[in-house]
Amino acid sequence: MNAKLITCIIILFSCSCTNPSHPGASRPAIDNIFVANQFIDAFYSFDRDSLATILTDAVGSQPEILYYQKWAECGNYMVVKRNDFILKNDSIVLCPVTVKDDLIGALKIDFNVTDTFHITIVDGQIRFVETSSNDPDMYNEAKEWVKQNRPELIEEPCRGIWEGGPTPCECVKAMIKGYAEFIANH
Repeated sequence: MNAKLITCIIILFSCSCTNPSHPGASRPAIDNIFVANQFIDAFYSFDRDSLATILTDAVGSQPEILYYQKWAECGNYMVVKRNDFILKNDSIVLCPVTVKDDLIGALKIDFNVTDTFHITIVDGQIRFVETSSNDPDMYNEAKEWVKQNRPELIEEPCRGIWEGGPTPCECVKAMIKGYAEFIANH
């Protein structure tokens, strides 16, 4: 009898515990954080099949996110810090990840970009993913300079950029080369 009572107390205690990184988070919120972590793990594993599997129910997001994964791999994105995830509401988790990459390296500035993945999760499945970034102004200036002054460098390799285009590696490498030229000319 005492063993049953102790077992019940343990079960009740474990069910009443909250996630220490998100005090007061509900079970669905904790589940969403778990799914979001799986997404981030898959993205930065640079394993396309793993990421495609987790995006099975996010068909509309697949072309951009799968392209971005290859872009990040070929741009040598290295995770510097996985920041705390933010529960925006009952279905959206914001996942900021700070990275070091060759694009910023080509600009010769001491800055690590934080990309934020906005992940919509419904019934434990990812339904939509979009990204935002805190790219510095110089990054955007360099991107525009390349478009204006070296369009032949990126025209073919960046065809279909962010829409599942065929050459994300060639595109990011062309942009890195263009950014280096931008710095050399400024």
